[in-house]
Amino acid sequence: MNLLIRLLITAIIVMILAHFLPGVAVSGFVAAFIVAVVLGLLNFIVKPILVILTIPITIMTLGLFLFVINACIILLADKFIDGFGVSGFWIALLFSILLSICQSIAYSVLKEKK
Repeated sequence: MNLLIRLLITAIIVMILAHFLPGVAVSGFVAAFIVAVVLGLLNFIVKPILVILTIPITIMTLGLFLFVINACIILLADKFIDGFGVSGFWIALLFSILLSICQSIAYSVLKEKK
C-alpha cells in the first residue's frame, strides 16, 4: 500500500513539474504514473550499476556526478515512454533535482502522519 501511495505522489509531482518546466512534457496522468513506475524500476536496476561503474569520477567530483547519473536515468525513461518527453540534458538535470527535492518533502510529510 505504501508503494502505491509513493507512486501516486511521484506521478503527481511529475505532472506538476511538467506543467512548470518548459522542456518537460507529459501527456496525462496515466503517462505520469507510468513515468513513476519506470523511474522506480530504472533506479532499482540500472542506477546501482551506473554508480558502481562510475565510482572513480564520483569520488573525484565529491558525489556531484550522481546528479549526472540521475539526469541520464530521466533521459532513459524519456526513451522508453511515449507520453513523456524531456528536451535535453540540462532540463533532465533540473527535472531530476526538483523531483528529488519534492519527493523528499512529500515523503517526509507522509511519514509524519503515521
